[in-house]
Amino acid sequence: MKRVTGIGGVFFQCEDPAAMNEWYGKHLGLPVTQWGASFTWRENDNPERTGMTQWSTMKKDNGYFNPSTKPFMINYRVENLAELLETLKAEGVEVVGEIQEFDYGKFGWIMDPEGNKIELWEPPVE
Repeated sequence: MKRVTGIGGVFFQCEDPAAMNEWYGKHLGLPVTQWGASFTWRENDNPERTGMTQWSTMKKDNGYFNPSTKPFMINYRVENLAELLETLKAEGVEVVGEIQEFDYGKFGWIMDPEGNKIELWEPPVE
């Protein structure tokens, strides 16, 4: 079973997400919207298939990163979220919450040994 297949997103908390989006758009050229910036790319093993990496700012203390107290969270792409979460749980990794499903994929969360919340994302099948 493959575990992580890539980075799905980088999220960080800030005081003023709109101002930060504007700053990153102006000074670094990120193609920002109110949701952040999306970067589309082609998969190395299957160039006909595209993938996406999301960059987003979030309002400080919005609760989404809980139980972590860190101001950032990395989202990793995975192929089989349910199987991976079961494997990680059996290995003693702390799983946070339940799997959530949306049109844009399935999400699950774990904690690393230093209290960083990690988001795992299984993108929908094209």
